[in-house]
Amino acid sequence: MDFTHFDQQGNAWMVDVSEKANTAREAIARGSIFMSRECLEKVKAGTMAKGDVLGIARIAGIMGAKRTSELIPLCHALNLTKLSLEFEIREESSEIEAVCRAKTTGKTGVEMEALTGVSVALLTIYDMCKAVDKRMEIGKICLLHKSGGKSGDYHRDSFAVNDDGPEEGHEGFI
Repeated sequence: MDFTHFDQQGNAWMVDVSEKANTAREAIARGSIFMSRECLEKVKAGTMAKGDVLGIARIAGIMGAKRTSELIPLCHALNLTKLSLEFEIREESSEIEAVCRAKTTGKTGVEMEALTGVSVALLTIYDMCKAVDKRMEIGKICLLHKSGGKSGDYHRDSFAVNDDGPEEGHEGFI
């Protein structure tokens, strides 16, 4: 498969999607931030000096996903119909996992919006917690699922999706 963001001379360009059909599209992405036990306990207890870490990270991730086309140079501006961000605290690994779901009906997919939402949410957690733990690490950012469009459905590993949200190992979202 060729890269679609380059013309025949190798110049970057925005892909022309005008001839594509509008279809229902969805993408789900995830990522994690790892932190000290002390920091995780403060997030859980709501005692971080900057306030409600996960509530603010949720709003920041949604706002970031809505601005994806302003951040990624050749990304199309989309009329998003749904954005959600959920978090799961995994005490055994001192980790907070973020999952972003994006939906639209349009001519191009929402994978970049879901990935941007996760990234901005995790960066916001870092910003709100850095006074307690500067050694936090962000990682495991990936696309879990995408549907719609010419290329069809994609499911990472055995990840399953239903109308209520992610399944299989993702039961504890808050």
